[in-house]
Amino acid sequence: MPNTQQAPTTPEAPAPGTPPARRPAAPVLLCCTALLCAALMALHTVIPNAALNLGSLFQTLLPWTGLAVPVLLVLAAVRRSRLAAVAVLAPALVWATLFGGTLTDRRSTGDGLTVLSHNVDEGNPDPAGTARALAGAGADVLALVELSRKSTPVYERELAAAYPHHAVLGGVGLWSRHRLTEVREVPIMPWTRAVRATADTPGGPVAVYAAHLASVRVTAAGFTTDRRNEAARALAAAVRAEPAPRAVVLGDFNGTYRDRALAPLTSQLRSAHREAGDGFGFTYPAGFPVVRIDDVLVRGMTPLASWTLPATGSDHRPVAARLRQ
Repeated sequence: MPNTQQAPTTPEAPAPGTPPARRPAAPVLLCCTALLCAALMALHTVIPNAALNLGSLFQTLLPWTGLAVPVLLVLAAVRRSRLAAVAVLAPALVWATLFGGTLTDRRSTGDGLTVLSHNVDEGNPDPAGTARALAGAGADVLALVELSRKSTPVYERELAAAYPHHAVLGGVGLWSRHRLTEVREVPIMPWTRAVRATADTPGGPVAVYAAHLASVRVTAAGFTTDRRNEAARALAAAVRAEPAPRAVVLGDFNGTYRDRALAPLTSQLRSAHREAGDGFGFTYPAGFPVVRIDDVLVRGMTPLASWTLPATGSDHRPVAARLRQ
């Protein structure tokens, strides 16, 4: 019988002049993406705000840039690229440098003045329940913003037993276990959005500010922060002129401590949570917080502990801090 078995074939040599096959570009693209992410994280302070306020927006969401690291690692594994996996170390190291300390518990023990800040939300369906939850937190001073004409009497009634001293101007109020004096509005917007008072605490007088900066939006026009920034500058000027050596500024700043647009204010004050918190302490939105826009800022006092309270009926979560005077 004729032998029908075919002889093994050998691959044909490329025709003369044929360019060599190109290696896949995906690993190179992954490397470039990883290095770009690292550069953006490291240089977040110089990302310009001129175009759509992108610098402020990026700084607001800066903690979440760390999500790029596991995504890039997965893509590097899919492409089986060791080079891309090594490149992902760059954004991982930068993020760890920026936020590694935030993941630790920086709280310490000791007695001090406990303050609490909460945007109670004008549309809160249960102001009485929110007031009881705040009273149960045991703070010495409460700063509440976004009070409404309808809800204010509810808070006054529910907080009266624990807080015999209070002052409400517009939608901003202070409640205190200690006597409040020198209460006045701080003009940061055309309507009342900030209040200042002196709390006569056992450790001495403390200037207490409650503030609610203008809201911001992310739209097709970019990160709209002009009114908030103007309010922040006005509040910063009031704090700069404050003669009291010890001051605490509480409220909803509609921006994070890292947002350079708030620097006129934050450069004068220390964030209690950055120094004595535990984790990121996100406060908004209450159901699944992604940013910390509510804070406790201090001058002339040492933060001992800072924490975020469970959600109430508001769309923000309350924040509190214990301060050594």
